[in-house]
Amino acid sequence: MSARAAYLDRAIGETRGVVTLNQRPERLLIRRDGDPASQRLGARSTARVIAAERGLSTAFLRMPDGPDVVTPLGPGDSLVQGGSVSVEVMAEPRSGKGAVVRVLEGAVGPPRLTREAPELEAWLQLWAPGEIVTGDEARDAADEAQDAALMTVHPLPGGGSVSIETTRALTAIDVDVGARGGGDGPRAVRQTNLAAIGAGARLLRLKGLGGLVVFDLAGQGHNGPALSAAAKAAFAPDNPGVSIGPISRFGLFEMALPWRTTPLTERLLDETGQVSTLTSALAMMRSLEREARANPGARLVVRCPPDVADAAKPYLADLLNRIGSRFSLDAAAGESRTHAEVSIL
Repeated sequence: MSARAAYLDRAIGETRGVVTLNQRPERLLIRRDGDPASQRLGARSTARVIAAERGLSTAFLRMPDGPDVVTPLGPGDSLVQGGSVSVEVMAEPRSGKGAVVRVLEGAVGPPRLTREAPELEAWLQLWAPGEIVTGDEARDAADEAQDAALMTVHPLPGGGSVSIETTRALTAIDVDVGARGGGDGPRAVRQTNLAAIGAGARLLRLKGLGGLVVFDLAGQGHNGPALSAAAKAAFAPDNPGVSIGPISRFGLFEMALPWRTTPLTERLLDETGQVSTLTSALAMMRSLEREARANPGARLVVRCPPDVADAAKPYLADLLNRIGSRFSLDAAAGESRTHAEVSIL
């Protein structure tokens, strides 16, 4: 039986909501201070029509904040350039694209937010009804989920692994039997493929990935009905919008998943694929707060690169309110961006 639990970590500069499935991270939602409110999943806004291209069956809309969005334009739609329309976000921005919205009705007035997106607590209750864990346990769960979301190779229970990599066209999941136990080779391959489908579904939700997904299954001569049934069960939480295809003669198992949230790599990494300065700065705030709780009254100093120190400046007042004026930042060139060194004076 699958068991889900929910965690909420209210940290300096960001709030992170986590859902675990059988004690493994399944979802991670991140809300950061300064995020465009109108681009969040479930938010409603009045948008301005900046162009209505009938030939392309597309309308371009100006949102209250964040990038412009594109919405399909049907034959009977009355959207006209300069007009206003009420919209709801169905998928958050990704890869330089604005949010996907659905048009609700006509509106008047300038672009503005008309209904905030649901709070993280509401999403957590939807996915894992019951008590939401907070405090240190929630912070540990969020840190674990964040680390897992950035991994490429993920071990499978019982042996084997899946490697998840994205391209502009699709997400590829390579299944590796590895050193899975047991003397029955075909049986080990079947078990690995079934485990990979379950783990892949969980990890795709964790990473916030959608679109075309291709599993490169291990072995040959696959039991299509059994694997399709496993996929339908594993990806059921992603409905509506899941489409599962047949297994090709090359052992490729294709499916299409709906996009809903911004991929976590885009939230946590910079354009070079490295951990961003903001992600590092917020992690540094958490490290300082943790050390301050573990060592009451001690003076703390943290060494970090200059760009991380600059990114942390807007959050120092909040840190001061939480732990007092017993910390200092040492911006040292050459320090690791991914690991801030906190010391006790």
